[in-house]
Amino acid sequence: MKKGNPGKARYVRRIPISGFAAPAKTGKNRQSGKEKEKRETLRLTVRGLLRGAVQMEADDGSIFTCSKENARGTLWGDVVEAERIGRERVRVQKVLQRAHEEIVGVLHEKQGVRFITPLERRLPQGIAVRPGGEQAQNGDIVHTRVVRWEDEGGLLVRIDGVLGSFGQARAALDALIVSQRLRTAFDEEALREADGCKDADLADDPTRTDLRDLLSFTIDGSDAKDFDDAVSLERLDNSLWRLGVHIADVGHYVPQGSALDREAYLRGTSVYFPGRVLPMLPEQLSNGVCSLRPDEDKFTMSALMDVDEAGHVVHTRLLRTITRSKARLVYDDVNRLFDGDQTQRERMAGLEDTLLAMRALARRIRQKRQEQGAIDFDTDEPRFVLDEDGEPVEIAKRARGEAEMMIEDFMLTANEAVAKFAKSHGVPLLYRVHEKPDPEKIDTLKDFLNGIGVDTRGLRHNAKPGEIREVLERTRETPEFSVVSTLALRSMQKARYDVNPLGHYGLAMEDYCHFTSPIRRYPDLIVSRALTAVLKGGRPTLHGDALADAAMRSSDCERAAVEAERLADKLMMARFMHGHVGELFDGVVSGVSEWGLYVALSNGAEGFIHVRTLEDWFDFDERRMTLRGERTGCVFSLGQPLCVRVESVELESSSIDLAPAQPLKPKKSEKSARKKERERLREFRS
Repeated sequence: MKKGNPGKARYVRRIPISGFAAPAKTGKNRQSGKEKEKRETLRLTVRGLLRGAVQMEADDGSIFTCSKENARGTLWGDVVEAERIGRERVRVQKVLQRAHEEIVGVLHEKQGVRFITPLERRLPQGIAVRPGGEQAQNGDIVHTRVVRWEDEGGLLVRIDGVLGSFGQARAALDALIVSQRLRTAFDEEALREADGCKDADLADDPTRTDLRDLLSFTIDGSDAKDFDDAVSLERLDNSLWRLGVHIADVGHYVPQGSALDREAYLRGTSVYFPGRVLPMLPEQLSNGVCSLRPDEDKFTMSALMDVDEAGHVVHTRLLRTITRSKARLVYDDVNRLFDGDQTQRERMAGLEDTLLAMRALARRIRQKRQEQGAIDFDTDEPRFVLDEDGEPVEIAKRARGEAEMMIEDFMLTANEAVAKFAKSHGVPLLYRVHEKPDPEKIDTLKDFLNGIGVDTRGLRHNAKPGEIREVLERTRETPEFSVVSTLALRSMQKARYDVNPLGHYGLAMEDYCHFTSPIRRYPDLIVSRALTAVLKGGRPTLHGDALADAAMRSSDCERAAVEAERLADKLMMARFMHGHVGELFDGVVSGVSEWGLYVALSNGAEGFIHVRTLEDWFDFDERRMTLRGERTGCVFSLGQPLCVRVESVELESSSIDLAPAQPLKPKKSEKSARKKERERLREFRS
C-alpha cells in the first residue's frame, strides 16, 4: 500500500476542460511587432478559483485565467478590465464593478479578534471586522459593508446591522436572501402605479375579443396565488380540437418604461423559497388584478390552436381578449379525477368531460413531441412542510402527475406557436434557446455509460436529442436510470434567452419562446407586449441592442434565482436533518468526486461522505465516476444504494456530513487474472 493518509483519493485519468481551444492562426490575426506591443483589453467577470488561479469569463463565454498576484484582490462576481498577456492569461487593470460592497456573514470572535464568515461561500473566509457594532454578538448573522478592499491593505468590513441567528429559520432564510443580493422591496413609485391598476372592463378596451362565455379554467398547485394561465377546449366540426391557452395580459398594466417595468426588469423573475415568494410584480398585480382568479373578468392574450388527432397544430390565432375563468382547479384533485375518484367526479361534474378530452389530447401532443426526439428530464424537486416558526418538519417530493404533464404540454404548444408566429412575421422577440451539447460532454457521458454496460453505439458525439432520449428510454427501468438521467442532464448546455431563434435542443423545437408566465417572468412580458403591438397594427418598441440587453439580463436573473432557490433548499434540508444526527438513512450515491461521495437520502435531503473519513486509500476513476479502495477493494459508484449514518450537521454552511452505516470490510476474493497481469507488468516496468 502506498504511503499517505488513508482516504486520500488519486486521479486515474483527468478529462480535459473544454472552452480553452486556441484561436486559429489566419492571415488576419498575424501581427506585426508594433501590433504585438499593443495589448488587448477585455471586459471580464470573475468566476472563482481554478487550480490556484482566478478564473474569469468574457461575455461570449470565453474563459481566461489570472494569477492571484495579478488579480488586484478581486472577488467572485466582480467585473474587471483586464489586459491579455497570453492566449488564455490576463492581468487585471482595474475593477469596473464591485459585486460585493455589502456582505452578509456570521460574526465570530477569537482571542479578542472579530471576523465574519460570509454566507456566500465563494468569498474569502474570515474577513476582518472594523471596531464598532458592539451590539452584535458572537454567532449573530450580520449585515456588513466593505470599507477596505484586498488590494488596499486587506479586506475589512464594518457591521451595519444584525439580521438574527441561525437558531431562527426565518432569520436564516432572510440572511440568505440578502446575501444573494435579491430585491425584496418595491419602490414607492412602483407601488403607486400598482395601486392605480383597476380590474378589467371591456368598456376600457372595446377592441378586445370577448371570450367570457367560453368554458375556461385554471389548474395550479394548491398553494399558488399568481394564476398566469387558463385553458379551454372545444370540439370543431372537422375532426379538430380548438385548444385555448389564455394568458394574463400583464403588459396592459405594466407599460414599457414605467416604474413597474423598471422594477420587473431588475428582478427578471419571481423567486420561490420554502414558505416565501419574492414576486417580480407587487402582489396587487401578481395575486390580484392580473391573476386569473375564478369568476372575475380579466384582460388576457389568447392563443387559439386547432389541433388534429395526431397532435399537430394546423392553425393558430392570437387574440387580445377578455376572459372569465369558471373554476380554480388543483393538480392533486384533477389527478384523483383521472384516477376515477368518485368524490372528484361529483365535484367536477360540469368539467369532467372537458378534462378527460384534454388528457387525451395532451397525450397525443406529448407522443408527437417524443417522436420528434424531445427529452423529458423528470427530476425530483423537494417540497418542505413548515411549522408556524418556518422550521421544516417534513421533506416531500413534488409529484408530477398527469394533470401537471397535461398543462405542461399545453404551455409548450402555446409557446412554440407564438414563436413560430413571431418568426414568420418578423417580430423582434426574446426566444428561449437551448443549444447543442458540447461534444466533449457527450463523449464523457458515453464513457460512463460504457463503463456500466450500456450500449452507446447509437449515441454520436454530435448527438441529436432523439439519440439521448433513446438511451434514457432503454435505461428507464434499470437501477442506474436516475444516474443516467442526471448525467445526461449535466451534459446539456444551460437554456437562455436570445434575440435569435437558435432552437431548443432539449424540446427538439426549431422555434420556441416563453409566453405563458408574464406575471413571474420578464421575457414573457416582453413577448406579450410584442404581440400586442403587432395585433394592434404597429411594431414592437423594444428591439436591437435594448432587446439584446434584456435577453442577457433575463438570463442572468434566472441563473441567480435558480442558485438562490437551490441554496434555500439546502438550508432547509440541513435544518431538518439537524434533529436526526446519529440516525441511519437509506440513500443513493448521487455524485462522486476525488474528495468523496454525495448521497441523496430517501427523504429528499443530500449529504456528503468525505473521503478522508473512509479507512482506506481510494482511487478516483473520473471516466467511470467511481472511488475504489486499494486495501478493501470497496467500490463506490453513481446510483449505488447505500445505508448511511448522519454524523453531523453544520447550519451555517448548510452541510450534512454522513458516514457509511457499516465499516468497510477487507476484500476476501482472489485477485482476478487481469489484476494479477497488471501488477506483473508494473513490476516488470519498475
